[in-house]
Amino acid sequence: MLKRIWKKVSGNYKGNSDMSDTHIHVDQMAAKKFKDGMRRRMATINSEFRHTFKFLEHYPKSVTFFGSARFLEDHPDYVRARNLAKKVVNETGYTVITGGGPGIMEAGNRGAYEAGGKSIGMNIVLPHEQKVNEYLTANIRFYYFFIRKVALSFSAEVYVFFPGGYGTLDEFYEMLTLVQTKKIPPTPIICIGRDFWKRVMDVTLAMRDEYQTISPGDERLFNIVDTDEEVIEIIKKTPIKKL
Repeated sequence: MLKRIWKKVSGNYKGNSDMSDTHIHVDQMAAKKFKDGMRRRMATINSEFRHTFKFLEHYPKSVTFFGSARFLEDHPDYVRARNLAKKVVNETGYTVITGGGPGIMEAGNRGAYEAGGKSIGMNIVLPHEQKVNEYLTANIRFYYFFIRKVALSFSAEVYVFFPGGYGTLDEFYEMLTLVQTKKIPPTPIICIGRDFWKRVMDVTLAMRDEYQTISPGDERLFNIVDTDEEVIEIIKKTPIKKL
C-alpha cells in the first residue's frame, strides 16, 4: 500500500513532464540571462580599455601622484605636492597624472596646471560622485576600479606617493607587487615624507627578516625621500616606457 502511494506521489514530481519542462525552461532562461549580462559587461570593459589606451597615447612622459584625498590646501603635504608638481613640469616637462579628485590629487594637478603643464585626472564613477578638481587640462572617467588601476599603473614612468589612508596603501602595494612579480617594467616608486613611510619600511623589514614573507632586495623596490631635488633627479634618470 505504502509503495503504491509513494509511486503515485513521486510520479507527480519526478515523472511529471510538465514539471521537468519547467525546470529546463528556467535553467535555459538563467543561462541566457548570464550570457547576455556577460556579453554586455565584456563589451563595456573592452570599450573602456580601448578608450583608455587611446587616451594615454597622448601622454608618453608622465609622473603619477598618489596620496590622501582628505588633505586641504593648507596641509603641509598638499603644499608640498603642489610645489613638487610645479617642479616636475618646469624641470622635466613631464605630464602630471592623478586620480582627479581632492587632496593630494588636487595638489598635484594644481601645481602642474599653474606651471602651464599637462595636468591629467583619472576619475572614477561612484554612486555619490567623487568631485573632480578644477585643475585639469584633460580628464578620463572610469566605471570599473580595476581598469582605472591598470591605467594608473600603465601610464607613468615614475610613481610618487604622499601619505594617505587605505586607498593610498592599496595602490602602493599593488604597484610594488606588479614590479616585484615583473608584471610591469621596473619603475621608480618614490615615497615622500620619512616620518610616515618609515613605518611602512619597518613592516617591510619585519616581513623580510622575521617572517621571510618577502625576499631580500624587495625592500629596495621603493625609495623614501625627503627632498624635491631627489624626486626630480630620479625622474630625469628614468627611461621612457615603450608601450
